[in-house]
Amino acid sequence: MTPLLKSFAALSAETRMSIVDQLITQGELPAGDLAPGAAISGPAISRHLKVLREAGLVTQRADGARRLYSARPEGLRMIAEWTQSRKGFWDGSLDRLEAALREDGA
Repeated sequence: MTPLLKSFAALSAETRMSIVDQLITQGELPAGDLAPGAAISGPAISRHLKVLREAGLVTQRADGARRLYSARPEGLRMIAEWTQSRKGFWDGSLDRLEAALREDGA
């Protein structure tokens, strides 16, 4: 599986997408802070973090007995670059949608 496909597969789970978003907005966090109030066990969070690490989207570092996680800019940049490379497609699609909506409203 290519790195890009691995990244999209990792982000396809709502919990993993939420973890990455939390790390982007809040910065480095211990695993225990990644699902406050959620009905997700510690082992489940660990499995999600493993998938994200293997996809290159998060990094882990040890701080004594704690494991701290952060978003990995290089992995996220790859997704952003792919998305931006398809900008023409989205712009054209949205322009066609806008024209169709105007015709319907006329």
